[in-house]
Amino acid sequence: MDTKKKVSFIKRKLKKLYPEVKPRLKFSSKYTLLISVLLSANTTDVSVNAVTPKLFKRANNAEKMAKLSMQEIEDIIRPCGLAPQKSKAIFGLSRILLEKYKGRVPKTIEELTALPGVGHKTASVVLVQGFGIAAFPVDTHIHRLAARWGLSSGKNVKQTEADLKKVFPEEEWGYYHLAIIYFAREHCQARVHNVDECPICSAIQ
Repeated sequence: MDTKKKVSFIKRKLKKLYPEVKPRLKFSSKYTLLISVLLSANTTDVSVNAVTPKLFKRANNAEKMAKLSMQEIEDIIRPCGLAPQKSKAIFGLSRILLEKYKGRVPKTIEELTALPGVGHKTASVVLVQGFGIAAFPVDTHIHRLAARWGLSSGKNVKQTEADLKKVFPEEEWGYYHLAIIYFAREHCQARVHNVDECPICSAIQ
């Protein structure tokens, strides 16, 4: 199956399995989205959603967060893992948002990735889910499936993102970002993967 036919099949299958996709992280603003995505590194959405209600009850904007101590933040987010690093990043970026952006979350990759603890993927998620700006965040799931499906060389995340942007329509990057993640978790796992039972891999071999 050539790439064009392969992509067409993948798009149809994902649309059938996931007619609508919604972020599974719970947030109520661009700021709480940013913090939630930062917390999601190396952990699950379930773990993040378990701690953010308590965190956001204490501080749901940069001004309130900056008034907490790093230890207070760390104590709340500890179940998410990497709590010392994440609490330092949350406290630091909240201070910067206050000092530089009047508490608002900036909306460019360059400004976002300059914040503590915010990498390219996190910034891309904030752009597409918070601002509706076209972006194609690539996490480990998407990176793995893009290589498995032969849509990218899989050499690095940056290359995978560039390759996927070429084959999926820009206006739907946000949809396919989430749909591929959900498919990876439910049908195309890293370790326990039966090609014959996978709705996509079984058809595009």
